[in-house]
Amino acid sequence: MKKLGILFSFLLFTFVVTAQNKSYKTLPSVNVKTITGESFNTSEIDNDGKPIIISFWALWCHPCIKELTTIADVYEDWQEDTGVKLYAISIDDVRSTAKVGPLVNGKGWEYEVLLDPNGDFKRAMNVNMIPHTFVLDGNKNIVWQHTSFAEGAELDLIEIIEKVKNGEDISEH
Repeated sequence: MKKLGILFSFLLFTFVVTAQNKSYKTLPSVNVKTITGESFNTSEIDNDGKPIIISFWALWCHPCIKELTTIADVYEDWQEDTGVKLYAISIDDVRSTAKVGPLVNGKGWEYEVLLDPNGDFKRAMNVNMIPHTFVLDGNKNIVWQHTSFAEGAELDLIEIIEKVKNGEDISEH
């Protein structure tokens, strides 16, 4: 009986993990702000059928800034090769959002930067830890996600984006 319970637990775990990798969740519709303070609905996130990266970050998160800065160094090449577009979603509160623009400009980030000071989009996407990066396919389905950042992680990310662009299976990641 104990072996049956263990087997059942393993099968349930495998199903949940597989379902998470295979579930093609779409983006929720939430109002956020652009870096210039204009209202923007997340349902408008688009890239003409090409892959999209959504990266949640904050000014106080050093790994987040390191990740976005590392990607910035190769972003132009990524766009040429895959057509990918990155949306950097700042979760800084209202008191800090005035500092986001100067940091983005100082770093030379060429991303679409959106502000989520109330955390509505963060909650809708079930983001609990940052950096939290999502990859969307050309139909705006979430096909991959990851938290944290380590040196070289951008190489895995571009590999995933290339597979998404080519319509390949990414369940191995």
